Amino acid sequence: MSSSLFAFLHHLAAFTLFAALFTQLVLMKHEIDAPLARSLLRIDAIYGVAAVALILFGAVRVHFTEKGTAYYFHSATFIAKIVLFIAIGLISIYPTRRFAAWRRDLKAGRAPVLEPAVRGKIRGAIHLELALLALVILCAVLMARGIGYFG
Repeated sequence: MSSSLFAFLHHLAAFTLFAALFTQLVLMKHEIDAPLARSLLRIDAIYGVAAVALILFGAVRVHFTEKGTAYYFHSATFIAKIVLFIAIGLISIYPTRRFAAWRRDLKAGRAPVLEPAVRGKIRGAIHLELALLALVILCAVLMARGIGYFG
């Protein structure tokens, strides 16, 4: 039962992370006013919590479920999945820092100013995160079928 529970929580975190990223992408199409900037900050916080939950529940699954640690660390697709997730995390630093910088403007009661080039970079980063997340899902599917297992 606990194996199923942690699988459910891991997948719930993954879907939440995807939803947060996709929502950020959609909202970044609009003119950034103060309410939208606050929403993006909240969504980015949800994204961060989902990422941490995904890592924690994933670690529990790796160490305490029926397959065992050896299975996962002898899987090229698992290793690729981890590397891709790390890349997503590193890419996410740019949008998160840009959103966090808006707090000063919001505290002063004004909407943040977002130049078109910066908007494009943020949207590009989010697009790349979503594309890499699709590859993470592919790796998960392959891993679950034993593809990429060595040893």
